Amino acid sequence: MAAVGRLPGAAAALLLALLCLAGTSAATNVTYDHRALVIDGVRRVLVSGSIHYPRSTPDMWPGLMQKAKDGGLDMVETYVFWDAHEPVRGQYDFEGRNDLVRFVKAAADAGLYVHLRIGPYVCAEWNYGSDTPQTLQHFPLYEKLS
Repeated sequence: MAAVGRLPGAAAALLLALLCLAGTSAATNVTYDHRALVIDGVRRVLVSGSIHYPRSTPDMWPGLMQKAKDGGLDMVETYVFWDAHEPVRGQYDFEGRNDLVRFVKAAADAGLYVHLRIGPYVCAEWNYGSDTPQTLQHFPLYEKLS
């Protein structure tokens, strides 16, 4: 096996998401060998599907996760929908459909990894890609482009 080196951006993000697997009591060793992810010493090809937490209710999440697992998935991916979490600058909402921690725990309870796409852009038929016009005005690059 090749030595572990610098990770490409996508692999680094995936490693971070794998480490977010909540609810496990045993430590998980995740590395990258320039060809694949290695989880607890075993090369893995992970089969993933999307479940976007604000598009369903928290009561639905355990059933959705179990269906994903039963359907052969190893991992679910979701964006972080920042405009839902910060509808007004400085006011945060992580309750109800926006309870990201509960969502990740539901995945872990079903034995799934989570690929958390932290954004800021959401490419999933979401207004402004999750960046509200109010949020965009705080980024100089967007001001230059508009």
